[in-house]
Formats: sequence, C-alpha cells, structure tokens
Amino acid sequence: MTLEFSGSTALVTGATAGIGRGVALRLAALGAEVVVHGRDPERGARVVAEAGAAGGRARFVSADLSDPGDVLRLAEAAGAVDVLVNNAGIYRFAGTPDTTAEMFDVHMAVNARAPLLLVGALVPGMAARGRGAVVGVSTLAASSPTRGAAAYGASKAALELMTRVWADEFGARGVRVNAVAAGPVHTPGTAEIGGDVLATVARNTVLGRVAEVDEVVEAIVFLASDRAGYITGAVLDVFGGRPAIG
Repeated sequence: MTLEFSGSTALVTGATAGIGRGVALRLAALGAEVVVHGRDPERGARVVAEAGAAGGRARFVSADLSDPGDVLRLAEAAGAVDVLVNNAGIYRFAGTPDTTAEMFDVHMAVNARAPLLLVGALVPGMAARGRGAVVGVSTLAASSPTRGAAAYGASKAALELMTRVWADEFGARGVRVNAVAAGPVHTPGTAEIGGDVLATVARNTVLGRVAEVDEVVEAIVFLASDRAGYITGAVLDVFGGRPAIG
C-alpha cells in the first residue's frame, strides 16, 4: 500500500462513527497522523486503537462543535494540520412549523459555523506552508428539496457556498478546498432515521440503492490527496446520480 499521506497530519471531525471513522482509519492506514475528533472519549479511544492496530497513528480530541470556544480549542489542540475534513454534522428532520429557532441555530452552528471557524484557524497555516487540503461533507439535501430538511439542507448549502469561497481565498497559496455531497449511506446515524426513509431517498437516485460507508470515504480521501491536485472549489456528488425528468 502506498503511504501517500506519510508525513501529513489530518484533523477529521465527527470521526468516532460512520463516514468520519472510515475517513480517519483510511487516512491513518495511508500514513497520516490523524486527530480524531468526537464527543465520546470511549468511542474515540476505540478509533485510536483501531488505527494503531493497523499500523497508523492517531489521537483523540473531544469538542462540542456547537460551542464556538470549543471549536477554537479543538483547532489549537490539533495544531498544524495538512488535511482538514469537516465531516461532523447533525440532522433533525421536521416540517417548517415544527422547526424551532434552537433547531435551526444548532444546525447552522455545527454544520456551517464550526467548519468556518476551523478553516479560519487552521488554513492560514496551510497557506503559509504552501500546501494543504480541506474537504467538507455535504448532502444531497443541499441541492435537492428534501421534505423535513429545510434547516439541515440550508446549513449544508451554506457549507457548499463557503467551500467555493475558500477555494478562491486560499487557492493561490496552495490550499485546495472541496466538498463531497453524500446521498443515503448505511451508518449508525442514518440507521436511527429508519430504513424506510433511506430506501425512499435511494429510490430517487439513478443507482437506486443506499451507499456503503467506504464508497463515500474513498471520494473524500481522493479529494484530500495529491491525486486531486488540480481540483478545487468542487462539490463532488456521491449520491447515486440524479434521475432524468420524464
């Protein structure tokens, strides 16, 4: 296996389960030292142990991404990083009349403000060193109207817009910024939503099925790697394709 991330440090938010865990373990296997972010120290310790058992290096940092002070503490604890994967996110589905101010605010805080603060804290260092990569994890719901997902979709649409702004802001200094828009994926988090919901979303894709975690992980790792050296400001659709009208 080529250790293409050897000598690099990567921060992966929301890395104790699902897509984030997969990205953290894949980057560690490819030679990166990985800062595993999450809220549960026990789950974080398990991911660190898994990375170590596979020959990788990882350490865990806990932080509440809804708290801006804690986000900045996470950035400080991570130190100089070469790869930032803004994977952590929340999703609470409700119709507009049932969407409270608190629900809207926490979506924007975790899904949009936290990535903004992490980019602001960590990417200037990448730019000063002349290289780096940022990958955000977005969703099909950011570009396709999804029932009950106004707050969630809006927060991820904000992330996609900021991705394009950051690509322009930092590109001339060697930092690439991209995002992956994921569709229905089998993860512990989506399992809580229910299989019927995932199946409904999957039926509205060309491939007509739910993705496996590794299928999204590989897209994220590709965008973080030098193999994607001429790609920036892109949102890569990883949601099984949009069906034609008619």
